[in-house]
Amino acid sequence: MDLIAGRLQEEVLEQKGQLQRMVAKDLLPPDVSEIRLLRGHKLPVTCLVISPDDQHVFSASKDCSIIKWDVVSGERLHTIAGGRKGTEDRHVGHTAHVICMSISSDGIYLATGDMNKLIMIWEAATCKHLYKFTGHRGPVSGLSFRRGTHDLYSASHDRSIKVWNVDENAYVETLFGHQDVITGLDSGSRERCVTAGGRDRTVRVWKIAEESQLVFHGHECSIDCIQHINEEHMITGADDGSVSLWSVNKKKPLSTVKAAHGRHGDSGLEQPYWVAAVAALQNSDTVASGSHNSKVQLWKCGQGFRHLEPLFSIPVNGFVNSLKFSSSGKFLVAGVGQEHRLGRWWRLKEAKNGLYIIPLKRQQPEQEEVNGENNGE
Repeated sequence: MDLIAGRLQEEVLEQKGQLQRMVAKDLLPPDVSEIRLLRGHKLPVTCLVISPDDQHVFSASKDCSIIKWDVVSGERLHTIAGGRKGTEDRHVGHTAHVICMSISSDGIYLATGDMNKLIMIWEAATCKHLYKFTGHRGPVSGLSFRRGTHDLYSASHDRSIKVWNVDENAYVETLFGHQDVITGLDSGSRERCVTAGGRDRTVRVWKIAEESQLVFHGHECSIDCIQHINEEHMITGADDGSVSLWSVNKKKPLSTVKAAHGRHGDSGLEQPYWVAAVAALQNSDTVASGSHNSKVQLWKCGQGFRHLEPLFSIPVNGFVNSLKFSSSGKFLVAGVGQEHRLGRWWRLKEAKNGLYIIPLKRQQPEQEEVNGENNGE
């Protein structure tokens, strides 16, 4: 009975956004020899998702292909080939760079979005193509299934957010508000989503049912990636190298780390490394960020999410274009390429296009703490 009561209590805390598994203090840097590189894409990996049971990874690339991988063996289980531009009528799949993807929390549907304004829906188990959603007027830059449902939120460079019902193969509504291209989107289990507005420098929380939005300011440059940590908190990364922690209850970041990945360039003209990806271990105090300084950085969200403390960095060569924690927290996957996922500004020739599977080791064996307090708020 205690176990069931414990689970119910966790669910209540999760809904309130107050569930926080304190795992950061137990994490140890992985042995470099244990990091595996999976190769199969010809061009840079742009996005990835991990199946809810942690068995599979789906990745997509500038080569327009989607690959389903077996995590344990590293085998390619299925490849949905990319098509040539102009073959849209007869090719099942993408014919433009795929730049975002999402998997439903029950692992049934996979959604992918491309530079050609298209959203494709797939059956995750078989990689069978189900539907094509059209309606965006610009590249589809963010996709997220609302947890526990088959409602899909999409964001685009056309500055809009759309809501879709995948079970019904139906469009629901469009939301407007951003002043610039939307660069990223995420959602949790509530009927809302969060977005990063690129050069309009805002983060927005969209309350779908109320048709209202909350606007947050704090970054000085383009906000390029965003992830939910729990129902109350999120993390963002920007092209000025900063990483910020936010609460939905405060209009400014709770904490910002500038030049989170250091700086590069000649003296006097040093530029911070641009943060291209962020990830959060759901309902925990652990987040990660990626750039192209040959490292993925892990962070601990300190007391009450008021500050970000560096934990350790993991060597990964290339542009880290996508990062995801497995739901168990046992591994982290980095999607890497020779180029940034959105452009061809510069190339790292020595980098490999592929997926890095990074095991996360923990000190043993202390009882994992679940903190349901408001952390002394």
